[in-house]
Amino acid sequence: MRKIVSAACGIWMAATAVAAADPVVVVELYTSQGCSSCPPADEFVAMLASNPEILPLALHVDYWDYIGWADKFAQSKFTDRQRAYAKAIGSRTIYTPQLIIGGSDRIEGFAPEETAARLRAHLEAGSTVKLTVTREGDKLVIRAEADPPLTEPARVQLVRYEPEETVTIERGENAGKTITYTNIVTSWERVGDWGGQAPLELTAPYTGDEPGAVIVQTEGPKAILAAVRVD
Repeated sequence: MRKIVSAACGIWMAATAVAAADPVVVVELYTSQGCSSCPPADEFVAMLASNPEILPLALHVDYWDYIGWADKFAQSKFTDRQRAYAKAIGSRTIYTPQLIIGGSDRIEGFAPEETAARLRAHLEAGSTVKLTVTREGDKLVIRAEADPPLTEPARVQLVRYEPEETVTIERGENAGKTITYTNIVTSWERVGDWGGQAPLELTAPYTGDEPGAVIVQTEGPKAILAAVRVD
C-alpha cells in the first residue's frame, strides 16, 4: 500500500507542474473480478481518478469467467480491444491486470512505480492535437485540429463509464472479497474517422447522465492523440 500511495503522490505532483487543461491522459486498465492479481490495480485506478489530468478507464474482460465467477462488467468487445493492442505489436498474449497508457505504453501486472514514471512522461509531453467537445442537449459537437497535420488516420471514439460500483464476489479466485471498482467502462464506440489534414467537426448522440470521454486515437489501435472528459 505504501508503494501505491507513493506512486500516486508522485503522479499528482507531476500533474501540478503543468498547466491545468481539459485534455487528459487516458489509462486503460484491463481487469477482471475473477483475477486474484487484479485488486491492487483496481485500487490504484481509484487513486488515479482523483487527478483531473488523468482519466483511468477500467475495461473488464471475460476470459476469466470460466474459473468460477462471471464478471458482471465484462464485455467480449473489451477482450477484443485488448487483443487488438497485442496484435498491433506482434504479440498473441494478453494479461490481467494490464495498463495501457495513452494507447502506447504497456505495463503488464501491477507496477505502480513504473506506471508513475510513464504517466509523468505523458503529462509533460502534451499533444499536437487540439480537441474540444461541446454538449448541446442530447448531442456532442466534436472539433479537432492537428498542428502539424497527422501522418496517419485516426479514429474518433466515445466512451461511457460508471464512476463507481461495489461488488461482493462470491466465487472464484477472489471469493469473499468486496471490491469497489472505479470508472467502469460500459461502452466504447467509434463515432467517426479523421484523416488529420483538415480540421475535424462532427456530431455524436449523447443521452443520459453517465459520464464519458471523447478519444482521438491512431489506427491500430496505437497512440491516443487527444482525449477530453464529457460530464
